[in-house]
Amino acid sequence: MSRVRPLLATLAAATLLVTGAVVGTPGPAWAANYPSWDDVLGARASEAAKAAEVTRLEGLLTQLEADVKAKEKVAKQKGDEYFEAQQAYDEAAFKAQQLQEQADTAQLQAEESMLQAGQLAARTQRAGGADITATLLFGQGSADNLLGQLGMASKVSEQSSGVFAKAKQDQNTAQSLTDQANLAKAALEELAAVAQRKMEEAQAAADAAFAALEEQQDHKARLQAQLATLKENRLATEAEYTAGIKALWGEGAAGVVSATGWARPSAGYISSGYGWRVPPKSGASSLHGGIDLAPGCNAPIFAAHSGTVEYAGWNGGYGYYIRINHGDGTSSAYGHIVAGGIRVSAGQRVGPGQLIAHVGTTGTSTGCHLHFEVRVGGATTDPATFLRGQGVSI
Repeated sequence: MSRVRPLLATLAAATLLVTGAVVGTPGPAWAANYPSWDDVLGARASEAAKAAEVTRLEGLLTQLEADVKAKEKVAKQKGDEYFEAQQAYDEAAFKAQQLQEQADTAQLQAEESMLQAGQLAARTQRAGGADITATLLFGQGSADNLLGQLGMASKVSEQSSGVFAKAKQDQNTAQSLTDQANLAKAALEELAAVAQRKMEEAQAAADAAFAALEEQQDHKARLQAQLATLKENRLATEAEYTAGIKALWGEGAAGVVSATGWARPSAGYISSGYGWRVPPKSGASSLHGGIDLAPGCNAPIFAAHSGTVEYAGWNGGYGYYIRINHGDGTSSAYGHIVAGGIRVSAGQRVGPGQLIAHVGTTGTSTGCHLHFEVRVGGATTDPATFLRGQGVSI
């Protein structure tokens, strides 16, 4: 169920409630039986009935709050596990890429060394090859010339040994780095599977928490209006109820989309770039797999490209977090969203520039900002460079 509901539908629901229609939406796990507006109005005729209805309404509000808190606690725990698994994959993928680059460089060096060794062997063969000693011993010339040639032969032999030894060493180094890179890549498959499983578990918990929050938000304003009717002995107006709903959900916005279908995810300057760094809270070097944009607290966050929301919920150090699969091997992620600021849900289709959340400072954060990531084939890449390549000014 999407958390974003059209205002017209809200107004229609409000009208039905105020005019006395029965509310019959499905309840949460504890299956609340919500009172109709007629039930509340009828209870005003008797003090005993009014007291009983007040107790009932207050109990429902308490249950709604408790259900939200319990499910959010589980969602945060699962989100922390997902964050740790994803971070482990990202760092391993980064190191595997570096190892592969080192192995490729070492292989080129080894090939160059072997070529030099081969060229030296060919020159030695043309100069006499295995018979060079006999040529020196039985050839014509003075003793001084013979000694000079023997000295030269010794130097040639030493040079040959050194060149061949270096070629062999370079070849061994290249093979060692290649083996390490292959082992690192093999380990990535398991890490990716763990991260995927943790993401699915976290999303299920987040969905349950969002369902509980929706349940609370769907009914809280009405229940409070009904309580006011009983406690203050007055009728709540439709305008008051509608204003409460509007305050809960807010209104949308739109971003600017480039010719390639990509959009800047938020305003603000880049306060932290992509790569390895020492985070302000942990003090230990780790991979910063995205960029930080600082547009200010509660600023809008837009989908960078069209796709399907894969994850929307708590994710450890990322705080409240959204991940969108763009269906072309790329995905984007949005972290540190303000509590209650997610405006989409898992499985929902979104378009480029669509409002999906609001900036906050949840998770491991020292101030309001958006942590934005782009992944290509599952691995992080510099989002600023990527977006600029898509015609987005950032």
